[in-house]
Amino acid sequence: MLKIIIADDHQIVRRGLRMTIEAEKDLKVLAEAVNGTEVLALIKKHSPDVVLMDLQMPEMDGVEALKTIRPEFPELPVLILTSFTDDAHVYAALRAGASGFLLKEMGGDELVEAIRGAAKGKPQLHPDIAKRLMARAPMPEDPFEKLTEREREILKLLGRGMSNKEIAAALTLTEMTVKGYVSDVLMKLGVNDRTQAALMAVRFGLVKPEEL
Repeated sequence: MLKIIIADDHQIVRRGLRMTIEAEKDLKVLAEAVNGTEVLALIKKHSPDVVLMDLQMPEMDGVEALKTIRPEFPELPVLILTSFTDDAHVYAALRAGASGFLLKEMGGDELVEAIRGAAKGKPQLHPDIAKRLMARAPMPEDPFEKLTEREREILKLLGRGMSNKEIAAALTLTEMTVKGYVSDVLMKLGVNDRTQAALMAVRFGLVKPEEL
């Protein structure tokens, strides 16, 4: 059973999300927050597997909430679910450590699959957002020149949305070894998280867009 916290200041949105999520046998909503200030306290209290959070909320918005969450819970998947698609909001959320960026217009089936994927450590980006980010990304001559062959292989699998456990099984490595490789890849690429690394893998041809 995957445990989820919802953060959105609109009751009707929270109710709709709860109904969609709890229609699935493997998903359960533990708690709801109406602003970013409440989210951290609820995370400490309930230890969720995934947080689903709006960007625009009173008192503390989603980006500021992410900045308070990440130091204490660096591995916790936090999915941004919003109607805002402008570049400023998207980049701010990803820089703050969002595990994915989803649009409220998406269907219920897509939402629950995104939650399941995020719980496995897979980056989750709405296709429209992914296309815009890739189109905007700068084009270095060889963004992967500092990577070893093994690190390129790790990045390719990461870009396909595989978790550390899945990468370890595919390459016959320990999960701890893969975690070390992933950290080195992020550092060498100059990105903050798996989502940004996956975008680079697609942008520069290591992975096909439909595999993201």
